[in-house]
Amino acid sequence: MSPVNLDMDVLRTLVALKQFGSFKRAADHIGRSQSAVSQQIRKLEQQVGEPLFRKQGRHMALTDAGEAALAFARRILDLNDEAVAAIRGRAVEGSVRFGLPADFAETWLPAALGRFKRTHPAARIEAVVDRNRKLLDMLDKDELDLVLAIGSGTRSDAKLLATLPVVWIGAASSQAIWKPGEPIPLVVYEPPCFFRQRALAALDTFGLPWRITFTSQSLQGLWAAVEAGLGITLRTAVGLPATLRALEGLPPVADGALPVCLHDCGRSLTPTSASLQSTIAEILGVAHLSANGV
Repeated sequence: MSPVNLDMDVLRTLVALKQFGSFKRAADHIGRSQSAVSQQIRKLEQQVGEPLFRKQGRHMALTDAGEAALAFARRILDLNDEAVAAIRGRAVEGSVRFGLPADFAETWLPAALGRFKRTHPAARIEAVVDRNRKLLDMLDKDELDLVLAIGSGTRSDAKLLATLPVVWIGAASSQAIWKPGEPIPLVVYEPPCFFRQRALAALDTFGLPWRITFTSQSLQGLWAAVEAGLGITLRTAVGLPATLRALEGLPPVADGALPVCLHDCGRSLTPTSASLQSTIAEILGVAHLSANGV
């Protein structure tokens, strides 16, 4: 039997269908008609010999074979895109100064920088991990070329990559650390901090007493204090340690989802900075979709 060569464009269509949730939205995204998208999926089903979608109410859902095909499609496309980027990127030299908050430093940064280094071996990266406000200040002073920041979507240079829900976080232990009627113990960053502001505003809105039991300048210090049972905190769940968990039953937070944006201060990017920007946008976008079950 001769080998079956899967069509790269068809694989991209399959990924787009899962990402956008419908044939129409996927067709609009990839610039094809809905009937053309249906034909592509039928072609792929013929190639693999299995149905990839099934009806689920008024929508279409992936079959087990479809889920397997999707996983392989993502791997094949990643390898294809990385190969093209590596060949093109070998000529990209120079350095880029990149800043990001600690939320992404341990879980997401190694994958992003590792991929960028493989595809751009002659490029150099100077990474700075700090609080959002400090990073954006460094960017404005031309001390950084690119900044990934949370909650900075109102800036004119913001390029939205994802939105992250804000959640109350406590120790993974089910034991309550305060009794009903007692002030809620809070672990927070030192001001200024928009997570701190949102936490206090949410509790005040519902008339719940609170007290600050621990302040920190670092995310690691914040996590350690919460794990030790000193209090709870308000944060996104990005990079949440296994010793902590999202809590229920606490007041909802106004503007309960925060934008994650890339910033360049409106400056013209060097080829190195532009390549890193593309890598960050792609990897963070995939991570965001994965975290939301896509």
